[in-house]
Amino acid sequence: MTIPNGQANAIAFTRDSIAAFRRRGGRLTHQRQLVLEILEESQEHLDAGALYERAKARDPDIGLATIYRSLARLKQAGLVQEEQLGEDHAHFETTPSSPHHHFTCLGCGRVVEFESGEVMKVIGRLCDREGLQVTGVRLHLSGYCPTCR
Repeated sequence: MTIPNGQANAIAFTRDSIAAFRRRGGRLTHQRQLVLEILEESQEHLDAGALYERAKARDPDIGLATIYRSLARLKQAGLVQEEQLGEDHAHFETTPSSPHHHFTCLGCGRVVEFESGEVMKVIGRLCDREGLQVTGVRLHLSGYCPTCR
């Protein structure tokens, strides 16, 4: 399944990201760097299998288990995020620089990314009213796109 990533997936593989990863005790191995580069270059949310195929084209010695270990470590460091997009397996993207949400069409599987200041305002009001501290937001809508309706 290929899914347009759009502009919301804008966090660059920058020196700041690498420095933060290393400060937390992470070693940026060749394999981890390759995984990050592929995710950043992609215009899609990739599952582990698609990521493995692209990595294998660049490094024939890389294994699927290495992809899974790299994804786990990069997720732990906050550089990669895992999304469930209406399928029974995960898709991955680099952590976006601003919050965004997903809509998945139940008919064709198309995924639309969107940002919403209104959603963030509602969350802010909820936090104020209930004294909450929100550390993460994930909103996933599902339904039918205009073509499938």
